[in-house]
Amino acid sequence: MGLRVLAAMSGGVDSAVAAARIAEAGHDVTGVHLALSANPQSHRTGARGCCTIEDSRDARRAADVIGIPFYIWDMAERFQRDVVEDFVSEYAAGRTPNPCLRCNEKIKFAAVLDRALALGFDAVATGHHAKLVDGVLSRSPDQGKDQSYVLGVLTREQLSHAIFPLGDSTKAQVREEAARRGLTVADKPDSHDICFIADGDTRGFLAQRLGAAEGPILDQSGEVVGSHQGAHGFTVGQRKGLHIDRPAADGRPRYVLSIEPVSNTVTVGPRSALEVTSITCGSPVWNGPATVEDLTVQLRAHGEVYGCRFAEIDGGVRIDLDRPATGVAAGQAAVLYSGDTVIGSATIVAAS
Repeated sequence: MGLRVLAAMSGGVDSAVAAARIAEAGHDVTGVHLALSANPQSHRTGARGCCTIEDSRDARRAADVIGIPFYIWDMAERFQRDVVEDFVSEYAAGRTPNPCLRCNEKIKFAAVLDRALALGFDAVATGHHAKLVDGVLSRSPDQGKDQSYVLGVLTREQLSHAIFPLGDSTKAQVREEAARRGLTVADKPDSHDICFIADGDTRGFLAQRLGAAEGPILDQSGEVVGSHQGAHGFTVGQRKGLHIDRPAADGRPRYVLSIEPVSNTVTVGPRSALEVTSITCGSPVWNGPATVEDLTVQLRAHGEVYGCRFAEIDGGVRIDLDRPATGVAAGQAAVLYSGDTVIGSATIVAAS
């Protein structure tokens, strides 16, 4: 007997093919597009941005081709509160958030899933590139498009009501299938960067909301080597856009080592000073198998993977890396894997 499935349709090729596959499998599918912007633009700018009027129309056309009912749900207020405002407050506190991860956690698999279950649906299907077998999350075979990292914050309960129909497919296969099915989004560019900052100017976006506040840029000795207009415009590991007045004596580039929002201070130094081997994390979420082998951790979306060991400490997790990592920023997620299987995630608090 088929399931009642709510298919989240962004207007892109992945979610369109995911909805088509679920419908073809015999499930009772309804498509829904999430209106996440209170004032959506008419069109996307290349691959930047999402949730435009163009995207909602593309999603509706795809639903018509598939032959499923289609609705638009207004989630703009919830998205503003749980994703955009969270993004701004995290930067103001000197941390580096991942808004895609927060959107999956708070919008797609909290607000949407809760409403879907209340309406009698059995599951929510999305176009994420990740595998889900018996409630266990693992990497997509397309490593370049794998999205298991940004799904690592989901709980076992949320995953039990999720379906990822693209789990065994590469992006190229999805586009080919979309063309065969007559979906007009087959060649539509993927959205990237931060969807609610369509021009890609994160520093400008934050400055508009947090204002300018001049502060010093210091080297490791505490000497002033430049100034800035707001510590919120920087992230650990950043190299470009530092506007340092006094270059390093050795001529090598400097990187952001730390951000202190209270004193509005940014400290810079050589790349070697960014290396860390121990990471402290909070708010762990465990959703994988109890037996752990071949343990690795990923510290950024599409970032490097490191062999590691971990221990639970005081409601958090300490992760010790097999080799040094650089650019590890508080506020990002550390997602733990056993082979290709996600076993859990936690939010990075500090690193040394």
